Amino acid sequence: MNTNILIENAVMELSSDKDHSVFFTSKRNDSPMPDIEQLRMVVELLNKIIFPGYFGESTINPKNLRYYIGVYIDSLKTILEEQIKRGLCFNCSNENKLINYTQIADEKTLAFINCLPEIKRLLRTDIEATFLGDPASKSHGEIIYCYPGIRALTNYRIAHELVKLEIPLIPRIISEMAHSATGIDINPGAQIGEYFAIDHGTGVVIGETCIIGKNVKIYQGVTLGAKSFPLDEQGNPIKGVDRHPIVEDGVVIYSGATILGRVTIGKNSMIGGNVWLTHSVPPDSKILQKKPRENVFFDGGGI
Repeated sequence: MNTNILIENAVMELSSDKDHSVFFTSKRNDSPMPDIEQLRMVVELLNKIIFPGYFGESTINPKNLRYYIGVYIDSLKTILEEQIKRGLCFNCSNENKLINYTQIADEKTLAFINCLPEIKRLLRTDIEATFLGDPASKSHGEIIYCYPGIRALTNYRIAHELVKLEIPLIPRIISEMAHSATGIDINPGAQIGEYFAIDHGTGVVIGETCIIGKNVKIYQGVTLGAKSFPLDEQGNPIKGVDRHPIVEDGVVIYSGATILGRVTIGKNSMIGGNVWLTHSVPPDSKILQKKPRENVFFDGGGI
């Protein structure tokens, strides 16, 4: 068959409208999709604002700190406001012409900026918990600059505030930036209390409806996930159902543990490594794997 005909057939098939409901989107209210590179700039600016000196200008000092923070926030407002508008329009229909998305984006951006001191306070507690809980850490600065757990929590705490402001799409993009960089997957809808520490971190999964209390510590490979999904009459998963664990204050969950479903881990409990748990446990519990059985064989008797 002629090469041009092959290409034309492929173009016709790929541009047919049969998959438009899933694979195709266009501008809504004259706004394009959120820009991932612009959102990376948002996260970079927020790191400069929250951790001045560690990120951003090396000439920053206590005397010029207020100036630099003001410059960063001014840039943040300009970029984030446009991206929030795009996120709002992504979820709208083209019929919503009467809604002033520019004004709504401005209001939500200012509300988010007002949350920055609280985001910084929470991250300060996370850094302190990590420092106190990791004998290998040499300083708070090392944790801020190097630890993947703090990087993931920074993106999470930013994204969670955007979720609370009912901004679509953008929180998930920001959380997935940290996921791809660290291997730590925290859904921005999860609720996580202060003094939260993730040690090592790779492979951690925290689901959307998780509720985690204060002074909780988890290790690499921990999954706080869903056991099953209730289905509607058409057999599709019902969205928005509470389906992930509740972890109360003071809990420690060791590496490789999997906790599934809307179960409660009582305060000050310890969940051992590689435990598979699908039921609630009371406060002060210690849940461990069974001890391995040791068999002794001679002359190849175990083969």
